Amino acid sequence: MDDQSDGRQGNGRNLKLPVPGKRNILITSALPYVNNIPHLGTIIGCVLSADVFARYCRLRGYNAVYICGTDEYGTATETKAREENCTPQQICDKYYAIHKEVYDWFDICFDEFGRTSTPQQTEVCQSIFKKLMENGWLTENTMQQLFCETCNRFLADRLVEGSCPMLDCNYDSARGDQCDKCGKLLNPTELKDPRCKVCQARPCIRDTDHLFLELPLLKDKLEEYISDMSVAGSWSQNAIQTTYAWLKEGVKSRCITRDLKWGVPVPHEKFKDKVFYVWFDAPIGYISITSCYTPDWEKWWKNPEDVELYQFMGKDNVPFHTVMFPSTLIGTGEKWTLMKSISVTEYLMYEAGKFSKSKGTGIFGNDVQDTNIPVEVWRYYLLTNRPEVSDTLFTWTDLQAKLNTELLNNLGNFINRVLSFIAKPQGLGYGSIIPDASGGESHSLTKRFAERIGICVDQYIEAMEKVKLKQALKIAMSISSEGNAYLQESQFWKLYKQDQASCSLVVKTSAGLVYLLACLLEPFMPSFSLKVLKELNLPPENQFSLLNENGDLEKAKKPWEILPAGHKIGTPDPLFKELKDEEVEAFRKKFSGSQAERVAKGEAEARKLAEQLEQTKHEHEVERFSASTTMAEITETLLPAKEAPETSKPQEPALDFDPKPCAKRNQESSVSRSYTNPWKSTARHCRFEKSNPSQLKSIPNHSNSHVV
Repeated sequence: MDDQSDGRQGNGRNLKLPVPGKRNILITSALPYVNNIPHLGTIIGCVLSADVFARYCRLRGYNAVYICGTDEYGTATETKAREENCTPQQICDKYYAIHKEVYDWFDICFDEFGRTSTPQQTEVCQSIFKKLMENGWLTENTMQQLFCETCNRFLADRLVEGSCPMLDCNYDSARGDQCDKCGKLLNPTELKDPRCKVCQARPCIRDTDHLFLELPLLKDKLEEYISDMSVAGSWSQNAIQTTYAWLKEGVKSRCITRDLKWGVPVPHEKFKDKVFYVWFDAPIGYISITSCYTPDWEKWWKNPEDVELYQFMGKDNVPFHTVMFPSTLIGTGEKWTLMKSISVTEYLMYEAGKFSKSKGTGIFGNDVQDTNIPVEVWRYYLLTNRPEVSDTLFTWTDLQAKLNTELLNNLGNFINRVLSFIAKPQGLGYGSIIPDASGGESHSLTKRFAERIGICVDQYIEAMEKVKLKQALKIAMSISSEGNAYLQESQFWKLYKQDQASCSLVVKTSAGLVYLLACLLEPFMPSFSLKVLKELNLPPENQFSLLNENGDLEKAKKPWEILPAGHKIGTPDPLFKELKDEEVEAFRKKFSGSQAERVAKGEAEARKLAEQLEQTKHEHEVERFSASTTMAEITETLLPAKEAPETSKPQEPALDFDPKPCAKRNQESSVSRSYTNPWKSTARHCRFEKSNPSQLKSIPNHSNSHVV
């Protein structure tokens, strides 16, 4: 049994629990809202970044668990359900499946991907609330809230939009809880020119009672935690700046209840018709999703001595994770595992503007699957462009440049040169067999090369430990560049004829480097690493590792020792394909505008295709009933079959053609896809009785009918 497992089976897997004496790392990604399809900014901002770190932790042999899920409660879900004319639960079920499919395609390897609309969420959230109430950290207050007289309801934060009150901002689409432009946290009543998102009417202000978390009373404990952990956990600079800017404004009481129906009910008689504010209960989702992973979840979440908590998110989520969530846990008086390290990203911009789920701007997780660009390319590009310290820009030309230059010409070229040479028959290469070679320390070129690789590996480990993912990826790719330079300087094609021993050493060293690259890049491009394993003829279950106790790091610094002599490699194939200018231009046009505009365009194209289909069908029928068609043939086609006697052989049924599948295909079509006429392959096996000519007297004119 794996010493990192408690031996219990959950959904066919071993469930991991903290192991004393090992590094136990609990990794979370900010829970994406369930009311939209995730865009690339969401994917790189938290989900993908956390996956890279989790994969690295597994490489190092750390006992790591990666927890994520969809954030399903709150106003955004109610609003989306209203838009789509269904229930909030139906919206959650629909988009949970979409999120799961997108993340599966992106090779995101969660230990548990859950959701917050569960009984476990209610249980954990209400339990924490009761502890806060018992400890005196909650107070009742009457607050002024916007009320829409047209809708006859209080408006929660996200049901209100207006102009940001900050003088240097004035963004006219600020939400009731936060301005997306300047990041300022807001109360709905602070907005200038507020409007109801449902009916666009101007709301009025009314009094309503709510529960508040008294952050000022927790201020000293909170500041002590932030001061200690921001240093110990090497918090990213943007996380530190955002947190201290929030504290500088003064810690205020925060309302934790809302006048909504869709959420965790407040277990208090006076407030039983209210639910918890989504930013009170959403971070608790990390805990409840872990409780779905294992019933022994407290061993992860109430074990600060043995567990390190690493959290990944976009910058707009920072104060909720560095102030609100730790304050909530501290207030219970229990020994919670508080966040040690936080990795924060800025915004990923799209071409000329900002990715926006609400406005449908940018390229979304489901879009990338239609590009035929492999997942490893998408992961690589997003991670090289990860907005770690400032906003970065996604452009199609930049994606093209990184694919063609860095992946194809650098990484792919190195691997293909090495393996293709080994695969050549004896006399030209090594007949697909790794040659026997030794003496790397005494071969000056190889020794210098190995020293540089050793430095790179150490730098890679250091960067990954500090969650500097972009830097680590750059270092790994530099190893590929070193490999190309090593091949070029060695002139192995000449050595093959002039110095077989040296050539074998260069080739064996380079083959080892191919494996090392697959190992170092596995957290970033796992599907690429699997392809390399196949080309090396190593089983897919072969586990990459960078364990100190196994000597993996030392072996990495002597790449000629990585692969054994005599091992037979597989068949080398190109790992990357060039992205051409015309493809880039086509993608730019296809994904311009908003997602809604693209959907409308697609629907228009579908209608056009449907009309073409109908016209084709009509023309087909006109041809069938041309002047050359005999009356007997018309009669045979049009008149219904007589009912056959029970004793006779059953007649074949008349065609019952359902046009829905074709309509669905039409809707999924686009201008760029070839159009196949589905009518050509539709079978028409119909049997009709021949009729007496006297029955033809009242045959109507079918020249305009669509007879099938």
